[in-house]
Amino acid sequence: MATVITLLAAGCGSTAADDTGSTVGPTVASTTTISGQPTSSEATSSEATSNQAISLSPWPSDPRTPDGVAAWSVEIVDAIPHDPTAYTQGLELADGVLYESDGLYGESSIRTVDPATGSVIARVALDRSVFGEGLTVVGEELVQITWREGRAFRWDRRSLAPVGEWGYEGEGWGICLMGSRLVMSNGSDRLTWRDPTDFSVISTVPVTLAGQPVSRLNELECIGGLVVANIYTTTDLVVINPVNGDILAVIDASPLLDRVAAGIGTNRGNVLNGIADRRDGTLLLGGKRWPEMFTVRIVAS
Repeated sequence: MATVITLLAAGCGSTAADDTGSTVGPTVASTTTISGQPTSSEATSSEATSNQAISLSPWPSDPRTPDGVAAWSVEIVDAIPHDPTAYTQGLELADGVLYESDGLYGESSIRTVDPATGSVIARVALDRSVFGEGLTVVGEELVQITWREGRAFRWDRRSLAPVGEWGYEGEGWGICLMGSRLVMSNGSDRLTWRDPTDFSVISTVPVTLAGQPVSRLNELECIGGLVVANIYTTTDLVVINPVNGDILAVIDASPLLDRVAAGIGTNRGNVLNGIADRRDGTLLLGGKRWPEMFTVRIVAS
């Protein structure tokens, strides 16, 4: 466990790879272009959207028990094809549909994907001046944030039609909905709580592991009152208590990188990224330009 703690505590930065891909992915059905601190009860409330039904916990044990930081790993349950040109930034499952946000200037998009086959159902391209980042479902809308542009796009999640946008200061990396509040990361060691009606800042919380700040918090998924975060450029996920920012568990997802290593080449930007709760006790994990996504079971190391 000491090795993982050292790895996570050491990183700090606010950069994102800007690569290009050349492999042709699944057929796209349609394409368009557009311009352009909570209380304990709030943090553990059920998520107030139709897609957030009661779900099975993916954790092998309760990470909130006072037993120190849990050390977990992943066991691959299934794999589905993934568009190897997609620079995955965020994943979200709702009502049997997988939503994906992809990044890079000139390549960013939002898309719906068949979670059984990996086929792209519909795709909307963002303006070339925009670098897409994480996304989440809020009621009948998708909220998709951007890296340095300070724009949060709102989409009708059924049609992917644009319905508005919000502005914000600073960078955007990951986002998820917990109860009546949004949680957002910006690549630092802090999570920001936002109002889902106007995107205003409510509060922030620093994230720490064994008392040390942990930065590069990236893609987020809210699961059962806890926040799961990718640590950018690593194969680790962390499970965070959103009330005080304590990391309760570290998940080693390196078996996934081992599986796709031959398919992603040597580009160091093709890292683990993308978390979606399947709500059946498993998670869907992906990566940037990975040829596969994986349904995984979290197991004790």
